[in-house]
Amino acid sequence: MAQQHLDPHTDPAAGRSAGLSTPLERGDPQEQGGIPTGDVLASYLRAQATEFLRSLRQHRETGAAGGPPARAEARVEERGTDDSGDAALALRRSARRISGTLHTFRPLLDADWSEEMRPELAWLSGTLAREHAYAARLERLLLALHRLSGSSVFPAQAGGAAESTGSGPRTQTAAPERGNLTVGAAKAGALLERQLTLARTRAHSAALQALGSSRFHAVADSVAVLASEVPLTPAAAGADLRPLAAAAEERMCDAVAALPLVTAGHPYNAEALIYGLSPDPAPHPQDGPWHQVRLLLRLHRYAREVLHGGYGEAPVDVRLLAAGQALNRHRDASEAAAAAAAAARTPRIAPATAYALGVLHADQRHEVEAARYAFQQSWQRQAVGTP
Repeated sequence: MAQQHLDPHTDPAAGRSAGLSTPLERGDPQEQGGIPTGDVLASYLRAQATEFLRSLRQHRETGAAGGPPARAEARVEERGTDDSGDAALALRRSARRISGTLHTFRPLLDADWSEEMRPELAWLSGTLAREHAYAARLERLLLALHRLSGSSVFPAQAGGAAESTGSGPRTQTAAPERGNLTVGAAKAGALLERQLTLARTRAHSAALQALGSSRFHAVADSVAVLASEVPLTPAAAGADLRPLAAAAEERMCDAVAALPLVTAGHPYNAEALIYGLSPDPAPHPQDGPWHQVRLLLRLHRYAREVLHGGYGEAPVDVRLLAAGQALNRHRDASEAAAAAAAAARTPRIAPATAYALGVLHADQRHEVEAARYAFQQSWQRQAVGTP
């Protein structure tokens, strides 16, 4: 789904490959102000904890604890809904950053506290992400159906596929109507809309239940303590953060090196279609390493933020930015293809509907290949940094 756990066997203290010189080792703007130590880490974690608490307060003030607004009331409540969506995104963002930082720099933090906090933050971030993921997936699939049918795409009300509710995403462009689709494509769109809207509603309810649970209150209490007191180890105060950050970068580079980039370097190679007709509903076996690279790249970005003093302070690496965007597209297309395949397994659907869903599945697997190609192209470029 939208949120995945990192491989628990990845070790931030693991040694680097011989001869590998990373940007962190070659020198970064942070070094101009001195060696980043545990104080920098503590400052970053306090800032993220403060942002978490601010976002939580905003989320509650916008009335996000209520259910989804009725369709007739949605326009009136649009501003509050947007604010709630922004707060939920900020809440998830700070939770991910705290969790990722605890993972990368865990040798410098109290071990028991860190190991207890990380899975709880991952649970919260994943729970809040699901409603947004289902809404975006439905919009993506309906737009693809229109594109594949050769019909014009008009923003319309079709099912309110991308409305924001409660803890969900900020309002997006509505999905197109199905009036100009073929019969098979229209029925496929209706089936996807029923299934993904139901999943989105359940995700919304799960998010509301999570935010009212004792488990969440325990997480919020821990973050509140973190905002004022970071449990560093005694040796952390004078420790250099750069080796641990460089280890995170190397794990990312090693994972990228294990990808089939030579194959991905061709604009079209149909690798993504292998196992496309398998009856196994498990995730596509080729996608896992790419998803893992996406998570490791995110950890690398967070480590850069720590070294440079906070979110928005690190110099922009154009290569990392483009690579991250390509991997996000890869994740979205992979999950959309899985949703089309799941819909095609619905019992007793018409042959025309099944055919449309099959074409849609193939289209999204081609999108997976396109994202891999875009990643390969961006990764092979010379890294360019601008403050």
